[in-house]
Amino acid sequence: MTHLESVRVPEGAKRASKRVGRGPGSGVGKTAGRGHKGQKSRAGGGTKAWFEGGQMPLQRRLPKRGFRPYRRVEYQVVNVGRLERVEGDQATPESMKAAALISSLRRPVKILGQGEIARALKVTAHAFSRTAREKIEKAGGEVNEAE
Repeated sequence: MTHLESVRVPEGAKRASKRVGRGPGSGVGKTAGRGHKGQKSRAGGGTKAWFEGGQMPLQRRLPKRGFRPYRRVEYQVVNVGRLERVEGDQATPESMKAAALISSLRRPVKILGQGEIARALKVTAHAFSRTAREKIEKAGGEVNEAE
């Protein structure tokens, strides 16, 4: 059985690197295959991949456009006073969509405290403001946080 540590590189499989700049007999003496003069012939010479020859670079030609924090949760807001439009004694995201208070069931819903509520509602939403929570409970309703 052959083990990995006993495997050898076959004779002639690895070629020694060409030693450039070692005289005319090497075939790559004097300029060492770099041509004559100029930026590319110097040590550390050459340009960055995005260099455009001194022209104003693309990342500076394009305008800057705002910033949107990727962790920010964008709620659909519904004020307490508008919950009167929901039919039945439960206000869920589904019943709010049916009453045209929100536009999508994909985005979370937050209940805010503007307006008044007269009847007891069992409200289910993803977030509540402090005043909204107080007004719903004061009217005899119940507050449930959705996942």
